[in-house]
Amino acid sequence: MNPRIATLYDIAVQNPVLSRLGAHTLWSYDIEHLRRSIAAQDPTALTLDIPCGGGIAAGTNPRHVAADLSRTMLRRARRKTNTLLQADIYALPFAPSTFDACVTYNGLHCLTDPAAALRELTRVLRPGGTLHGTTLVRGTSRRHDTQITLLQRLGIFGSPGTPTDLRTWLTDAPLTDITLTPSGAVTTFTARKMRDAPPPGIR
Repeated sequence: MNPRIATLYDIAVQNPVLSRLGAHTLWSYDIEHLRRSIAAQDPTALTLDIPCGGGIAAGTNPRHVAADLSRTMLRRARRKTNTLLQADIYALPFAPSTFDACVTYNGLHCLTDPAAALRELTRVLRPGGTLHGTTLVRGTSRRHDTQITLLQRLGIFGSPGTPTDLRTWLTDAPLTDITLTPSGAVTTFTARKMRDAPPPGIR
């Protein structure tokens, strides 16, 4: 993401008034879904947060690992957490089953292959560990789909899917106990890694 755009985005996200107004106006989204998802995190779990953006999900967890491909975002996240890492979500530098939890807020729709990213997050998640996230999805309204297409053409968005696509990606990761909560064009999701999970791609 362009550093200037990244900075402006984070300023808006960190401001309660701007984030609520922007989410509702652009995407008909109640941002309280995001805040509740963040508040539900285990504050003691070893947690990977990618893409971490400006660190909105860090909270007070001393075992929070913030990762992002954008150095601009990592510099901004330093205000919220001390453990930061520049990393590619498609090739995470961690051993399998490292983390108790993974969170990925407002990032999947910026990726060209969200399914591959979810498989990689599942790889580093311990059996029984949880995944939490939010993403924009297609198919909620013509206006929202038009906005998504425009942002794709501008190179800001990757390949957002429909809610059905999202469920398929999570299932194939493989994850279970999947919950999808829609609000406007955004879906909040939770899932759990199977305790005896097969390798990705084997069902």
